[in-house]
Amino acid sequence: MEARRDVFQAIADPTRREIINLLAQQPQNLNAISANFEMSRQAISLHVKILEECGLIEVRQQGNNRFCEARLEKLNEVHEWTEQYKAFWTKSFHSLRNYLDKETKGQKKIIANQIQKKNGKVNKRGPGQGP
Repeated sequence: MEARRDVFQAIADPTRREIINLLAQQPQNLNAISANFEMSRQAISLHVKILEECGLIEVRQQGNNRFCEARLEKLNEVHEWTEQYKAFWTKSFHSLRNYLDKETKGQKKIIANQIQKKNGKVNKRGPGQGP
């Protein structure tokens, strides 16, 4: 049984990502795509086949040429998957920022008290309890 390829497999390869970028601008034939890479047309054809199997491009025969056109709707799967992690990391970074802000304020108070002590102005209330 042959495993079905998915969009994540397609975008895992940098050459395929670049082919998607090229085709997102305009449809091209295999020769035009191949001209952008330092690899054989056969190697590009294999990458195109994988992209086609994943539904990211459509290949149509026009005379002697095979034209490739991007079908970027499938990238929504990637977007939806990554969005859940974006929400997680956004929340985590906000929590980190709040923690660091509190720590910074505490450190500023400690430093201010140390400066006051050094200058002979002692804060009798203790650190962080005002001047």
